[in-house]
Amino acid sequence: MDHPTESGAQVRVTFTTQEEDIQLDESKRQLLVPADIRRYGLSRILNSESMLDTNSIPFDFLVNGSFLRGSLEEYLNANGLSLETNITLQYVRSLIPPTYEASFEHDDWISAVDVLSATSPAGRWSGDNFQRGQDRILSASYDGLLRIWDASGNVIGTSPSGSHGGHTASIKAAKFLSSTQIASAGMDRTVRVWKYTESGESYERRGELKPTLELYGHTSSIDSLEVDGASKRILTASADGSIGFWTTSKASAPEVSDSSLLPGAHTSKRRKLATSVTAAQRGPLALMNIHNAPATAAVFDPRDRTVAYSVSQDHTVKTIDLTTSSVVSTFTTSHALLSLAALPRSSASAPLLACGTSARHITLVDPRTSTAATSVMTLRGHANKVVSLAANPENEYSLVSGSHDGTCRIWDLRSVRPATKDEGGMGSVSEPVYVIDRESQQGKKKKSSVTGDGCKVLSVVWDQLGIFSGGEDKKVQINKGRGVNAE
Repeated sequence: MDHPTESGAQVRVTFTTQEEDIQLDESKRQLLVPADIRRYGLSRILNSESMLDTNSIPFDFLVNGSFLRGSLEEYLNANGLSLETNITLQYVRSLIPPTYEASFEHDDWISAVDVLSATSPAGRWSGDNFQRGQDRILSASYDGLLRIWDASGNVIGTSPSGSHGGHTASIKAAKFLSSTQIASAGMDRTVRVWKYTESGESYERRGELKPTLELYGHTSSIDSLEVDGASKRILTASADGSIGFWTTSKASAPEVSDSSLLPGAHTSKRRKLATSVTAAQRGPLALMNIHNAPATAAVFDPRDRTVAYSVSQDHTVKTIDLTTSSVVSTFTTSHALLSLAALPRSSASAPLLACGTSARHITLVDPRTSTAATSVMTLRGHANKVVSLAANPENEYSLVSGSHDGTCRIWDLRSVRPATKDEGGMGSVSEPVYVIDRESQQGKKKKSSVTGDGCKVLSVVWDQLGIFSGGEDKKVQINKGRGVNAE
């Protein structure tokens, strides 16, 4: 099938894909197409009745690992190739721009966000207890409070203050365990488990957060928290260099081994009575002092909850056997690591680990490789520290990152290029396909020379309900999440 241009210049292409459900018949894979054709034109050809005969799936095209961003003729000229060259085009479903949807105003910096929906992990862990249509957003703040929002931006519930069983300092991390349970942690060195209930009519719901369990063991700020609602387990990473492993079950949680960590341990009896504890106090199942600098993040293996991974400012990624509380392997990088996400892979038993660094990039690590091996890939594009990461819930090849440069960036791991000499000349590099700016900064004049000053992103989570981010601008921002990967 030929598609001649007015000038008559044509290029022979070969279409390939790794996606089984959109394979072309072998007889249709080679075509003569106009030399000046671009992505949109190629996508129309593929969707045509004589080719895939689909409902207008938007496609992107990879040439030697990089997305085609101009015409085929421009690609040939840029690479010193003639029109006689046969170009192999790998077609993939496009990532659709994550358009802005809404922002919710907060009272202080937002340190963490999470989502409860039918497609979120906590929604699945809730089973029949989750009511469809009652999606909720959780935010944690430097004011020491948790807030529950509905999808319209109304605050339904707020956690009590420190004098009534809440956190006594800034909260740094929070997650839904289920539709009725939340875990949070922060600068008061405690993990708190909350019972969450709602009452009232659908148009005027009211939520209540009641502390049910306080977990003690860390001796410094807890900066990261990960949960597994199915097993009722929690992972924490602390500035004291340790990784904590906890249970939300009062019956099976150990007693606190160091009483000096408990509130009021160094105050008078009268002061203790004034701040009486209403929640049970327990210790960790394991507290692993495995890092030589602040531990910044820990996550469960997506398939094997007896395995965890942690990162630290000591530059290391560690694989942990939770059944023995021991380190299985250590991978050393070149920079301090500040965030972590495990990207599931159907083709491998272990996930790919995305590690955000203080050097403004993201290092991808295969935890199965030798400790002497280099990283799998480097994602470059941020202009400041990368402090939060989240995988796309709809596929295995994209993720979102949040940075102190005031942006979230979406990455497509199918687009890869060799590292340049300035980048060290080794390994593969990928660049962001989309940048999400803070809506709060639109139209504002930049006041500081520091990238991201005043609008640092501190947390981002990706759910089919949306991409939710929060930070220094005191806003929960929502960008389109469902369909960012085209169907």
